[in-house]
Amino acid sequence: MDTSELINVMALSELPGLGLNNACQLYKRVGSATAIIEHRNDILDILPDAHPRLREVLSNASGALARAEEELGFIEKNHIKALVIGEEDYPVRLAECEDAPLVIYYLGNTNLNAMKVVSIVGTRHCTEYGRSLCERLIKDLSQVYPDTLIVSGLAYGVDITAHRAALNNNMDTVGVLAHGLDTIYPNLHRHTASQMVHQGGLLTEYMSHCLISKGNFVRRNRIVAGMSDATIVVESAEKGGALITADIAFSYNRTVAAFPGKVDNPYSAGCHKLIHRNMATLITNADDLLELLQWTNPKSNNQPRQLELFDDLTDDERTIVNYMKDKDDVQVNNVVVATGLSYDKVMSSLLELEFKGVVKVLGGNRYKVLGVRH
Repeated sequence: MDTSELINVMALSELPGLGLNNACQLYKRVGSATAIIEHRNDILDILPDAHPRLREVLSNASGALARAEEELGFIEKNHIKALVIGEEDYPVRLAECEDAPLVIYYLGNTNLNAMKVVSIVGTRHCTEYGRSLCERLIKDLSQVYPDTLIVSGLAYGVDITAHRAALNNNMDTVGVLAHGLDTIYPNLHRHTASQMVHQGGLLTEYMSHCLISKGNFVRRNRIVAGMSDATIVVESAEKGGALITADIAFSYNRTVAAFPGKVDNPYSAGCHKLIHRNMATLITNADDLLELLQWTNPKSNNQPRQLELFDDLTDDERTIVNYMKDKDDVQVNNVVVATGLSYDKVMSSLLELEFKGVVKVLGGNRYKVLGVRH
């Protein structure tokens, strides 16, 4: 993406009165931020069905453009990447979500489109029981799938425990921030954040010098949920950010899991609520998680099935089956990442493969290859 387009994209995300979600939808519809900005005074000629107020909002773009140019200098100086939705490095799982950010700012060295991504969330008032669960889960997961990316919010309690456990077990971990990359909140986690930049990264939808507000922390939860295959709640009170994240993940049709606790423990009440309402599956260890996600344990003795391809598969279908055939099952997001095909193309091809009897739907956006006929 050229510099001019990037500045215009960043400006769109900062336009007062437009809103982050509206900016993304507008960008998707027009296909170019530059075209939107250049036609800001006659935008209704391009989008005749748009609300008349859109022209008024866009007419005030000068301040947002100046802010974007200033931010471009900041991110270039600090080696920060601006990832725009639709680009290769933008998290493909997140891009599927209707309320995905138009642009995110990323400082780090990991692949945000890793084959396996898990978010781990919970209360800021983590107990010793919760810390032990979190550390054991990540340690055991690292023994089976060390390339799993661990995502959380860098907050006190479960979040920071998950990040530090990942670092200690040589796993990449990404913290999703509720403010710009010019600061770290809480400041006490600055050292851990610095380590994460070299073993994972820091991610945010907010520019530098952004005012830290409670609403920002709520909004960032959708990114934690959206960029992950599964959200795991370790400990949570009956209300709190972890439950918001779990609820969002559930609405995205992602896997949600929760650890149980003592019935009278207030910081297990949220987990119990999720399980009781069938919004989360009860897990007690990493093996439970692997079974839930249907991730084959590479240390098991199960041998992959030998398959031959249909003669009547399209090139895209053949590519998908070739990727899936040696796996017990696959999450759609992983197919998109591995094959390079668009999400829509993968979904339409999987539907055709289902009709042909090649794959079976397992639920939770997961599929399994059944076999072939001659």
